[in-house]
Amino acid sequence: MNTKTEDLSDEGIQRKIENTLLALYKLQQFDSQIDKIRMIRGELPLEVQDLEDEIVGLETRIDNYKEEITAFEKSIQEKKTAIKDSESLIKKYEDQKMNVRNNREYDSLTKEIEFQTLEIQLAEKRIKEYTESLAVKKSQIEEAEEVLKERRNDLDIKNSELKDIVEETEIEEKQLTGRSEDLQSQVEDRLFIAYQRIRKNARNGLAIVQIERDACGGCFNKIPPQHQLDIRMHKKIIVCEYCGRILVDSEITERAHQN
Repeated sequence: MNTKTEDLSDEGIQRKIENTLLALYKLQQFDSQIDKIRMIRGELPLEVQDLEDEIVGLETRIDNYKEEITAFEKSIQEKKTAIKDSESLIKKYEDQKMNVRNNREYDSLTKEIEFQTLEIQLAEKRIKEYTESLAVKKSQIEEAEEVLKERRNDLDIKNSELKDIVEETEIEEKQLTGRSEDLQSQVEDRLFIAYQRIRKNARNGLAIVQIERDACGGCFNKIPPQHQLDIRMHKKIIVCEYCGRILVDSEITERAHQN
């Protein structure tokens, strides 16, 4: 029975490193193309999200205003009912005053009438305040609904622009993403995690760069001759000591472009 074993010879290790560097460089090329496609979309997705968030906020604000209006209307109705009750009591006390037997009863009824009169005045004052607040809330709703209408229109325009751009680039991005995912499976997890981390922190998302004119293709600092020799030997992964990017030589890039 044949058992597949890892080639641990110098040649085997070199071949493994070369394949890894080749996969990483190709992965970088596909990911960079995906980055360019997404850059074409610019800030549109963020603008769409901001508009959607603002619309939700406006809708919530309008709902709150409507709840406040309902509360004011209920309070106004309660005060109107209270006024009618007070008026009924005043009429009742006025009738009772016609049949009092002494001054004490007369004074007591007079005080009750005065109290109910004050209650009516206070209720009328509250009705006026609630009515003014009601008008303010209705005005705020009109203003918010006008802004909401504008934001919905803006959102429609932005969504249309984004849809057009996505449709133009969706097929290409899907193909590139598929190729990127295929290459990810050819790279060890720890290296792929490192690649992602470098991409996230590096300018233009470049984690894998070629040596150009004896310098790092990312930060342009000079690479010592011994490091350049190590990179060409393909016996280990070499990173730039200045920017941390993974370095490859022209042989790797040429092979990548040939495939």
